[in-house]
Amino acid sequence: MNFSFSSVPKIYFGAGALKNAAPEMAAFGKKALIVTGKIITKTGLAKEVSDLLASLGIEAALFNDLPGEPTDQMIMAGVDVFKSEKCDFIVGLGGGTPLDTAKAIAAMAVLPGKLADYKGKEIKGNFAPLVLIPTTSGTGSEATRYFVFTNTATEEKLLFKGDALLPKIAVIDYKYTCTAPQSVTMATGMDALCHAVESYTSRAANPVTDIFCLDAVKRIFEYLPRACQDGGDEEARENMSFAAYEAGVAINGAPTTIIHGMSRPIGACFHVPHGISNAMLAVECLKAVMDGCYERFAQLAVAIGAAEQGCAARDGAEKFIAALEALTKTLRVPTLREYGIDLEKFAALEEKMAGDSVASGSPAKCWKILSKDEQIKIYDLLRNK
Repeated sequence: MNFSFSSVPKIYFGAGALKNAAPEMAAFGKKALIVTGKIITKTGLAKEVSDLLASLGIEAALFNDLPGEPTDQMIMAGVDVFKSEKCDFIVGLGGGTPLDTAKAIAAMAVLPGKLADYKGKEIKGNFAPLVLIPTTSGTGSEATRYFVFTNTATEEKLLFKGDALLPKIAVIDYKYTCTAPQSVTMATGMDALCHAVESYTSRAANPVTDIFCLDAVKRIFEYLPRACQDGGDEEARENMSFAAYEAGVAINGAPTTIIHGMSRPIGACFHVPHGISNAMLAVECLKAVMDGCYERFAQLAVAIGAAEQGCAARDGAEKFIAALEALTKTLRVPTLREYGIDLEKFAALEEKMAGDSVASGSPAKCWKILSKDEQIKIYDLLRNK
């Protein structure tokens, strides 16, 4: 058995986590760049962070020009602010976009050249310390060694990775997620579920990641519908925050597979939020690859109570897919048509998207590897729903 595993060196979890983490942040420097979105800024949460930093004698600059999911242009604009303000460390505050952007700014404030120059390379360097504070339960970016962005020149969504991108501290206060609307709760929760399922059924799965994956899947099936139904359900929110963290930790050691491979091109070409495109693809993608590892999918069914321990592997796997399909219906995951995507344009771009998916390397981490043509068939299925 051979595997490697990396994780965030320190997390603070629970109500009031930010205050508990504050003394440790004081060691990172005299000025922080807060990377967040305009909505989070309006809620006053960004000011709460800057006031806390001020109480420690730390100045703060704000970068909140994040109109959508990260692009190379947004990231480099943030690098300019980091450098011009002479910041020492970075606080990422919000959903996946601010957290991924914070990582990318830290890297590109040090690395020469353009982001695209590092495609396919491990990101390494002595980067500014990162403190990541999620306000959604899904991307797990606060726990991962990855960031994703769109290269505007090619309309290609790229995944960059490296242990140097792990934050020094993750601050996870589930109360920050309670105001997330149902649509965001659903999308981010489904993203976390895809992380956990893909990691568990990946060729790179190992005993460490398995523990995180199984617990995350169990929590998400139980608590995501509750969080979507009642955003103020603190038990559901707390469990979803922990599950998203668990799934993020898992993909550091056993990365995502077919769903994410096929999802990123939809996001790049049609600007569909990442969690929604994952949710759209989840059932059809997993149906197509489950015969590569029936036993693993059957264990997921056991974890959520959809099958009994010792059941026939294929039967258990099918029960898990049925439970997943039922969950997507409960959560009202939209079809491409319902979301308003131009289906003719989608059909015209299917070959490019499938090619980008294959080139990403993610689908090759499945036990059953789908060809480009087989992935096009999945896009066809989505388009015809």
